[in-house]
Amino acid sequence: MPELRSKLSQSGMRYSPQEFIKRTFLSAFYMTTGIGVLILVIMTELEIFSKMMYLIFPLLYVFMFYYMMKVPDVKVIMKGKSISKEIVFAGRFLVIELESGVSLYDAMINVSKNYEVIGGYFKEIIDRVSMGTSMEDAINETIELTPSSNLTKVLWQILNSLRTGADISKSLTNILDQIAREQIIEVKEYGRKLNPLAMFFMVIAVILPSLGITMFIVLTTFISVNIDLTALMAIAFGLGFIQFMFFSMIKSSRPSVEL
Repeated sequence: MPELRSKLSQSGMRYSPQEFIKRTFLSAFYMTTGIGVLILVIMTELEIFSKMMYLIFPLLYVFMFYYMMKVPDVKVIMKGKSISKEIVFAGRFLVIELESGVSLYDAMINVSKNYEVIGGYFKEIIDRVSMGTSMEDAINETIELTPSSNLTKVLWQILNSLRTGADISKSLTNILDQIAREQIIEVKEYGRKLNPLAMFFMVIAVILPSLGITMFIVLTTFISVNIDLTALMAIAFGLGFIQFMFFSMIKSSRPSVEL
């Protein structure tokens, strides 16, 4: 796992790779034990037991371990989305500050005070500069910890302008316009995806279950099959899970744009 160290740094998890893997081993063990005990209780109540149970626990442990190892990736994605919501506004705020005659150092301080997510990264730059690091080195170190490609573009533009002596405000304006156009394209693509997703949701999660359950109840009256409360609860749980998956899919596909 060569990228684990950088992912931990980008996600804000203050663990070394070795410490994180140890914690993941323990967390997977606890989760496997809890789920395994629940499965044993259910199978005991149903008077069902199989030799496959000896294989379920190792497989469940491996699954839980790799599932918990994805926590840094999820945190990186969530941080990247939070940054994308603020990037255009924070960048334009920085441009206005620079065009008003404020120095880059003071402008970064103002950005760190006014924007919660992006402000944290600018605060890291300010703290490094206050401790004696040069502005270029401080920005370069922050770029390595940035989980957002858009923020990386902005910081790289500032860094290049500092090295070449170019006007920072003009170069930032160009890159922010490009990011804004990309976000508009993402919103339009999301709008095109939303219509078929909504239709699919109506058919699979609303119409089909309603008609299907009605037809199932009618058929059971002809073949004399009794439906107990457990079966109805299982059907309700399955429908709820399907709807939850649809909502999660729609929410995850929504672009991280603050309009």
